[in-house]
Amino acid sequence: MTDTATAHAARETRGFQAEVKQLLHLMIHSLYSNREIFLRELISNASDACDKLRFEALSDAKLFEDDTALAIRVDYDKEARTLTVVDNGVGMSREEVIANLGTIAKSGTREFFSALTGDQQKDAHLIGQFGVGFYSSFIVADKVTVLTRRAGRPAAEGVRWESDGSGEFTVETVERAARGTEITLHLREGQDDLLEGTRIRAIIRRYSDHIVQPIRMPKEEWKDGRMEKGTEPETVNQASALWARAKADIKDEEYKEFYKHVGHDFEDPLAWAHARVEGRQEYTQLLYIPSRAPFDLWDRNARHGVKLYVRRVFIMDDAEQLLPVYLRFVRGVVDSADLPLNVSREILQESKDIEAIRAGCTKKVLALLEGLAENEKAKYADFWKAFGRVLKEGVGEDFANKEKIAGLLRFASTHADTAEETVSLADYASRMKEGQEAIYYVTAETFNAARNSPHLEVFRKKGIEVLLLSDRVDEWVVSHLTEFGGKPLESVARGGLDLGKLEDEAEKKAIEQEAGELKGLTDRIQASLGERVKEVRVTHRLTESPACLVADEHDVSANLARLLKAAGQQAPASKPILEINPRHPVVLRLKDEEAKFDDWASVLFDQAMLAEGGTLDDPAAFVRRINGLMMDLGGGGSRIVLPG
Repeated sequence: MTDTATAHAARETRGFQAEVKQLLHLMIHSLYSNREIFLRELISNASDACDKLRFEALSDAKLFEDDTALAIRVDYDKEARTLTVVDNGVGMSREEVIANLGTIAKSGTREFFSALTGDQQKDAHLIGQFGVGFYSSFIVADKVTVLTRRAGRPAAEGVRWESDGSGEFTVETVERAARGTEITLHLREGQDDLLEGTRIRAIIRRYSDHIVQPIRMPKEEWKDGRMEKGTEPETVNQASALWARAKADIKDEEYKEFYKHVGHDFEDPLAWAHARVEGRQEYTQLLYIPSRAPFDLWDRNARHGVKLYVRRVFIMDDAEQLLPVYLRFVRGVVDSADLPLNVSREILQESKDIEAIRAGCTKKVLALLEGLAENEKAKYADFWKAFGRVLKEGVGEDFANKEKIAGLLRFASTHADTAEETVSLADYASRMKEGQEAIYYVTAETFNAARNSPHLEVFRKKGIEVLLLSDRVDEWVVSHLTEFGGKPLESVARGGLDLGKLEDEAEKKAIEQEAGELKGLTDRIQASLGERVKEVRVTHRLTESPACLVADEHDVSANLARLLKAAGQQAPASKPILEINPRHPVVLRLKDEEAKFDDWASVLFDQAMLAEGGTLDDPAAFVRRINGLMMDLGGGGSRIVLPG
């Protein structure tokens, strides 16, 4: 050995990364009631290692080292109280062992830990999403030993890793003839059932029957009147690609367990679609909708959860080209019969074949959601609660499917009492008043702000339903979705509100007359407010409030301007229009006001700003004006009730 090799062979003790310590503690306490999953996780990792070797060997066949029969072996030793999982996959180098078994290097780590609640049941779900993998060994073991060697490396570069999970691990270079990885669990007291072959087989068949590689165990034989472990191996699982089997031959439980494998989830999926597509492109798709949102759902740069295979050969995890970003919650597998085995992410970005697969997978997912929305409304409500805001992104990103996506959208509305009770655009359209020509909506930062907006007053008076949009993405939605079913979508906070046939001629004439009578007042208010407003005018949209602010037809809405500002972006410069209620006591009072007219005009504007969720440039000045006006009113003069 060289001096360098000798140095590398030295036994080295290292501390786990802080996040690993935290994860180990949380996992052992949160997942113990579901301890069986450790074997699923270890077998899943072993399967991934075999898949990666097959893929790497496409460009370097020597990595197989004259052994192309990829397999997984599970064994147990009652006397030593050990359970072992062995694979002949790609294996790990010393550097990979330290990186993979001592640290967490995945994106979203911070989001994961910040999402933890302290509730063991909820945290168990998050831990499953994050991917417990190898660390799940410590649920049942008080010591874990790993022997591994990277495929293609010499036997002298084997690695031994060992830890009791308390905070440190040791690593050393050892001789190892076999490539791949062997994980030995030294079981805790009370884990005796995991030393019974029948029990281990049951766990494998329940959780890992879908694994493509054969999972082998020693046969059990009757000796001296009892079942004992023999020497001959037998395959425990079906060892065939689940997605390649006929749908009629697959049980729902098998679909669910396969989802937990590909989705790194502990819960059953909400729904799934399995189909073989034939024609110019041939591929199989098995796509799942999770029942809960992952902790990193809002990271649009996170890899998607669909695995790509070519003729059942694993190519890559999280192939983001297979589905658009707004469907990033989907998990599953796509297996192509036509793509080359050496396909790369760069090739996928420019492949016409991938474009066709992407379009087909997108339509399949949307059709699955349409089926849920139509036939399983409770399930769709669960889906919408978890993923609705993400699906909304598709309105502006997927022109080809915009109509389908629009049909799947759900919104709160004045027809319901809570934000959780949502309606579809089709529901809304079916309830439109006779003569109603538009679908009306209001946007605000919160549901309560939308529900209590003064812009809704005339709509309540006439019994017209209004959609209440309070998700940040809603401004993006309505900027791209301008009509549905031939009916335009119109904001109730836009200037020039025209209720068309819902207004009778007498109402229109009364408004015109009042506007003429108050022309002098609106001119005075506009002169007083100066550059703060674009225009002051009489409105018929208010029945209770004295005034409101509206955006001109081509200006950005006040809500969008606030969102842009909060995001550190500059909104296009625009001024609001102040509309006044000609029948409100405050407005009527202003007609005869002289001394404090500027204060009243400013209060009117500021209150309108506050009513729609805006912030004042000078709150202290607003308070001073209110106090001054209240003192004047309290001095024996005419009394009116200040709005708000």
